[in-house]
Amino acid sequence: MAEVAFLSVNLDTFRAGDGEEFERVVIRHPGAVAIVPILDDQVVLVRQFRAPIGTTLLEIPAGKLDVEGEPPELAAARECEEETGYRPGRLEYLRTIHTAPGFTDEQIHLYLALDLVHVGSSPVGVEERHAEVLAMSFDEVQKGIAVGSISDAKTLIGLHDALARHFRV
Repeated sequence: MAEVAFLSVNLDTFRAGDGEEFERVVIRHPGAVAIVPILDDQVVLVRQFRAPIGTTLLEIPAGKLDVEGEPPELAAARECEEETGYRPGRLEYLRTIHTAPGFTDEQIHLYLALDLVHVGSSPVGVEERHAEVLAMSFDEVQKGIAVGSISDAKTLIGLHDALARHFRV
């Protein structure tokens, strides 16, 4: 149907269990990674403007799988460093989520980044160049979730998994 940068919009035909055919618009996405960077007893987050919703969000670092042949784990390490300035010494896979399976095949692979080493950020794109990197305590993160100042879905799931698995807070 159409291709815009890294997305394609298709009108696909499917067959129901009883054989009936139906069509759906499907947005094809290359996939993404998102990382929960832990620095001592804090979570490193990024506050950045998100044009589609016209406001800033507090998020875990993330990025598209846009380097041909790059495995998700390497993409996660690269994106963490680009966006936060911290290189993970160790990555732990958390899970893969489907963002909106009613209209897109996008998947996000979530990782926990540990043993961080500060190397300086190398932002790519206007949003990243104007982003603010900050570290929040686990208590601050939980309060942000409770009051709704952290509302991004991948961030909520990543923080939940990371905190539940490793930090029992």
